[in-house]
Amino acid sequence: MRIARVMFQEAIWIGLVNPLESSIQLIAEQQASFDPTIAFIENYIDKPTPDITGKVVSFSDVTFLPPIEKPSKNVICVGKNYIEHAKEFSGSGYDSSASDKNDVIPDAPIMFSKAPGSMVGAYEDVLVPWDLSSEIDYEAELGVIIGRGGRSIPEQEAYEHVFGYTIINDITARDLQSRHKQWLLGKSIDTFCPIGPWIVTADELDPENLQLNCWVNGERRQHANTSDLIFNIPNIIATASASMALSPGDIIATGTPVGVGIGFTPPCFLKSGDVVKVEISNIGVIENTIV
Repeated sequence: MRIARVMFQEAIWIGLVNPLESSIQLIAEQQASFDPTIAFIENYIDKPTPDITGKVVSFSDVTFLPPIEKPSKNVICVGKNYIEHAKEFSGSGYDSSASDKNDVIPDAPIMFSKAPGSMVGAYEDVLVPWDLSSEIDYEAELGVIIGRGGRSIPEQEAYEHVFGYTIINDITARDLQSRHKQWLLGKSIDTFCPIGPWIVTADELDPENLQLNCWVNGERRQHANTSDLIFNIPNIIATASASMALSPGDIIATGTPVGVGIGFTPPCFLKSGDVVKVEISNIGVIENTIV
């Protein structure tokens, strides 16, 4: 099942996606007091084959929004979670997480967050405050959506807490990341978290064998398989939930592979007009223009 959150005729809906027919069956309109995707997830836990009825509309009639608007906390992110990316990051001069030049591969997941206000839809523009930053980078990532909440979740039970998966581009202002010696400000700028286009439920794919690709202006920059993660999804969920209770609709970005802009010599930062496309097998594509 694929669940999207869309704008249709000036109202926000969630709907069931049929990618083969490029259509969405609208199933619930968003109200001011609640996030309909989270409500759907909570109901899905108890009723995995929900009764779905509603108007069917074309992709061309809607605007894709972030699948979830109001997670209970910031987007939880993992840094340096592919070996070759950890190496390129440590050698880039932008890595404030390493204590010395030999501290390349982390011993435990490096966790940080992006403010939920940074999320934008799968095809919306990324609006860069060029007066604040000029070193804008891309990071293609698999996103995990929590279904059943919990605290101190054991690794062996972690997949039981996953509702589904989505695509995330962790856009980053590298100069801010370096200047402030931490990652929140450089990663939480408004529109710096394209996400979507929908959530694919966990029963539809194998998260440990997904092909991930990222293109900038048609040039493929990143290519990896999620089997290459240093810390897998159960480990990430166990690590995060040891410190905080996870709730339905919480979002986890699992890390990016080698090929980001700072990995080039000289760095290949994004500029106005660039188009960044991220594709993950069995999920879909997001594509955003840098403005």
